[in-house]
Amino acid sequence: MCEIYSGAEPELFELKTRSIRIDGVVTSIRLEAVFWQLLEQIAADAGLTLGTFITRIYREVLERRGETGNFTSLLRVACTTHLNQGQRLTLTTSAYQDTISDNQEPVRKVS
Repeated sequence: MCEIYSGAEPELFELKTRSIRIDGVVTSIRLEAVFWQLLEQIAADAGLTLGTFITRIYREVLERRGETGNFTSLLRVACTTHLNQGQRLTLTTSAYQDTISDNQEPVRKVS
């Protein structure tokens, strides 16, 4: 059942570090290769270079929140939004638990 997840090719989740200049400051961002690929795709779809796209996100977050927080996590969430056809995901109250065991009964959602 989990083969679709556990069988992912290792090169997809290999960590890659890239240097990027944001507002004149060189910084490093470390993400899994698949996220870099998605970010490149998102930037290309918007007609932007990857550097310009990431800089725009960085500036918009600063403008909205005054700080960037965990910027690499924000980039991962941006990728999930892209994969979800632009619809933002939201957390449900049962979506996060501090302790997870392998013998829990699955939560079944009724529609």
